[in-house]
Amino acid sequence: MFQLKIEDMSCGHCASLVTRAVKSVDPSAGIDIDLGTRQVRVESQCELGDFTDALAEAGYPAKPVS
Repeated sequence: MFQLKIEDMSCGHCASLVTRAVKSVDPSAGIDIDLGTRQVRVESQCELGDFTDALAEAGYPAKPVS
């Protein structure tokens, strides 16, 4: 599981694009988005870098939450 902070995610449209980017890496990934905290939880066996690369390419740079 990964917890990511996406500062530029602020609305439902943003959340939709973030979901699409995550699913492009792993279509079966579980994803939970909290717009209030601008955080995304991803359940997947793929590498963190695959998701951060896809999100950055979609215009939503993400940082891991420790």
